[in-house]
Amino acid sequence: MRKLFPRSLAGQMALLIGGALLIAQVCNFGLLLNERQRLSLARNEGPGISRFVATAADYAQAPDEFKPLVLTDASRRGSRFSLDPLAAVARDAERRTPTEERLANELAAAELPVRDVRAQIEWIGRGEPGEGPMRRIEAMFLSVQLENGQWLNARVLLPPRDPLLTARLVLATIVLYLIVLGAALFIARRLSRPLQDLTRAAEQFGGRTVPETVEPRGPQDLRQAIEAFNAMNHRVVALLDEKDRMLGALGHDLRTPLASMRIRIETMEPAEDRERVIASIEEMTGMLEEILVFARSGRVREQARDTDVTALVNALCDDYADMGHDVEAVPAGRLVLPVQPNLLRRAVRNLIDNALKYAGAARVEIHRERGAAEIVVLDNGPGLPPGELERVLEPFYRVESSRSRETGGSGLGLAIAKAVAESHGGSLRLANRPEGGLAVILRLPAAG
Repeated sequence: MRKLFPRSLAGQMALLIGGALLIAQVCNFGLLLNERQRLSLARNEGPGISRFVATAADYAQAPDEFKPLVLTDASRRGSRFSLDPLAAVARDAERRTPTEERLANELAAAELPVRDVRAQIEWIGRGEPGEGPMRRIEAMFLSVQLENGQWLNARVLLPPRDPLLTARLVLATIVLYLIVLGAALFIARRLSRPLQDLTRAAEQFGGRTVPETVEPRGPQDLRQAIEAFNAMNHRVVALLDEKDRMLGALGHDLRTPLASMRIRIETMEPAEDRERVIASIEEMTGMLEEILVFARSGRVREQARDTDVTALVNALCDDYADMGHDVEAVPAGRLVLPVQPNLLRRAVRNLIDNALKYAGAARVEIHRERGAAEIVVLDNGPGLPPGELERVLEPFYRVESSRSRETGGSGLGLAIAKAVAESHGGSLRLANRPEGGLAVILRLPAAG
């Protein structure tokens, strides 16, 4: 049932409004149809009742010898009048009370005193034998007891009801339903489209790229929310720019004293202490450099340009191989993508360094899929516990069993690679290989 319920705002509004409107329209259709049928029947009964009252008045005023002629003259065009000792409408028959009340009122208005009034409506067959099937028509049976105890009975044929009444009501109900539902859908779409734009802009903006400005549209409240969102994005960008400037200034200010310390320590004795201090200074310098790179990795204003990613990766692997490292690039076809080459080179280098530190070797593969390209760095190391696969992507996080100070690094290599991937609109994820070792997949968007 949940799968059938729409998740979008427009779908839910359409379903709820459409359902409520359908119930209301069905109820309204039933009430309206019943009322129209009653009104139609009342209109059809009017001429017959008026004719009966006029005949009763003529009968009461006519001399005794002409009374039968009055009833005979009235019995035409399917109608039949007669004076009988018994009522044509039995007391326990399915009588029509509204018709009886209307007939009694008209008789009283004509000052015709009667003892009892009865009315009944039935369907009867009409036609001549041998002329085909009998036609069914409605007939109104009226019985009025006069002062002398006799019953004035009449059968009056009613005009046929409107055969298209129900069809017209159904059509009017459907048209009204579609008009109101269409207006509701229009309003729902008018609300949902700006919300979709807002959602897309929020998903695309990770603080590392220029935010997309959403065009304010829709109702006033929604326009104000979009304008507030745009203003918030620009404030976030301004804060990030200020952070970059501050980190750059701090990096510059810290490099100078570290370089000065390095020069002064060159003459320090004994040599063993000098080497340890120099190693600490180099470690601090390297850590400072990585922190600055990470802080600016997603905000570097390097222009993206079409680059052969395969050639870039092969060149990196060749450099490592020339330095004596066990790094292999699996042959792959030419793959040209719009990337920031310096940032991407730094990210892939970090992944290869990570594999060399903890496994001693690395193999790099490039896969092209529909809509994406993947740079996969494989190693044959111990892998990672499942619960650590996501945490190692966090800045400064190291798994104690392998990522210690002794191995070097500051816990920022994977975080920098992840930031670079996200700045390209891609992602970085880790997975343990079934045959052992770790696979690090850097995924980039690719057209086609």
